[in-house]
Amino acid sequence: MSVRNPRRRRKLKNEINVVPYIDVMLVLLIIFMVTAPLLNLGVEIELPESNARPIETEKDPVIVEITADGRYFLTLQGAPSEEIDAEGLVAKVGAFARQNPEVGVLIAGDQRVDYGTIYQGMALLQQAGVPKVGLMSKPVQD
Repeated sequence: MSVRNPRRRRKLKNEINVVPYIDVMLVLLIIFMVTAPLLNLGVEIELPESNARPIETEKDPVIVEITADGRYFLTLQGAPSEEIDAEGLVAKVGAFARQNPEVGVLIAGDQRVDYGTIYQGMALLQQAGVPKVGLMSKPVQD
């Protein structure tokens, strides 16, 4: 039978064991590296072709994309494109236009979309208080 000395205590460690945290970080890094290429960051639209000259602007314009099936995507300055409904489009673009009245607003409508859908998008932007709306196209390929 052994008797413990009551005066002798174990010394406490004052170090943090970071090895489990490094393991978790490496697993998360691998997950993000695998999933990042799978994310679809753009919207597939076919712009109509034209011979119009490009518009020179100091700031990036607000772009409203209308897909072939009539869905709206909004791209604010420097932000990624996000799908949005009609009410959200009016609210977001209206708030942004009030804060930045000199920023241009462009509609990038797929060439397969009927004119009525593009016109509805323009009417929504007018409801949001945007004074001028431009239409985007791509240069004619010779």
